[in-house]
Amino acid sequence: MKKIECFIQPYNLDTVAEALAVEGVLGMSVAEVKGFGVQKGFTRGEDVKSHEYRFHPKMKVEMVVLEKDVERIVSAIVASLKSNQIGEGKIFVTPVDDAVRTRTGERGRDAIK
Repeated sequence: MKKIECFIQPYNLDTVAEALAVEGVLGMSVAEVKGFGVQKGFTRGEDVKSHEYRFHPKMKVEMVVLEKDVERIVSAIVASLKSNQIGEGKIFVTPVDDAVRTRTGERGRDAIK
């Protein structure tokens, strides 16, 4: 199993969620977060002091999927974000050792379907 986390612009949430639904993602979590990337939240050409940062609103979308589905799901997310602008998003994929459905005690792939 793998955990896919993506940080996207808030206005892209519906587009990404729709792409994930088309790919058969059965569940996801979404949270409003704030952050910045390499440019520390500034746009090109702005005068920036080294100690300044601007936190911008982002959406964090995360899901746990089977390893065989990762590439297809990541490709769907990337395809749904078409602006090619700085700050559009980042995707992280990490291993998940186990999952447990607390109601039934099911583990592993049975807990995520």
